[in-house]
Amino acid sequence: MAKSLQHSINSHRALLTDLLGNALNEYAGRILPQMDDAERLDECLRKAFRALDYCKYVYVLDAHGVQLSSTVNRYGADPEGRGRDRSERPYMKHMQDASIDFNLSEAYISRNKKRPSITAIQSIWDGNGQRVGFLGVDYDLRELPHSDVIYEEPSQWRQIKGDPAIRSGLFAQQRAESVMDRHIDVVLSVHEALILDQGVHHFQIHFSSSRTTIWHRDDPYVYRILTNEDLIDPNICLAYPRRPYFERAIVPPADVGVTEQSPLTQTH
Repeated sequence: MAKSLQHSINSHRALLTDLLGNALNEYAGRILPQMDDAERLDECLRKAFRALDYCKYVYVLDAHGVQLSSTVNRYGADPEGRGRDRSERPYMKHMQDASIDFNLSEAYISRNKKRPSITAIQSIWDGNGQRVGFLGVDYDLRELPHSDVIYEEPSQWRQIKGDPAIRSGLFAQQRAESVMDRHIDVVLSVHEALILDQGVHHFQIHFSSSRTTIWHRDDPYVYRILTNEDLIDPNICLAYPRRPYFERAIVPPADVGVTEQSPLTQTH
């Protein structure tokens, strides 16, 4: 990933860590007295939406990463989440260190909505300084505060490696699986998010070379190139200011992520 792009992402993650970490740390103290009663715990989490801005789902885990509460959102609670082992989830990896108080995960594509998302995990400590559980909060990236500063494309020349089939021999080419092929679901979700929420008004996808050229509404005369590494990382959405979908766009927002199978490729 380009240095300036990664720097922009890291700077925004630092701002989000301060913003979300302080709020979760304060609310974790209210949860501790309720951890022995699942119903009271769920009721406490329902009130979290008054104190915690932007959150999508909240839940509480025990010290081993097993869910104690329901998975709670603004509209209710799903008790099927109780007993779910989240200890191996990517956002829990850093929490294996007993000294870690808070962690903000890398961005990922959510399973259900296929949206760029992020999870914050806050340790819950008892009066003796022992960690007795975790407060987990899931966020939709489009609902979090974004910087209004757009990253600058590097001016120096860059060599971008594309599809191995192209490099293996011009006159003896065979189609080889590319990085974009292996991560196509994530790549398409990232493109959809950039169009709908991050101000990208036009892009060209180069499937053979696994890269995309994009144009942003804030800087429409300058294109930016996203490589393999950029496209498979939902964190890239943090590098662009949030912008509403253009109201005069011909394609309705609901149709942006819809794909249709060509008649030539349909099976009968």
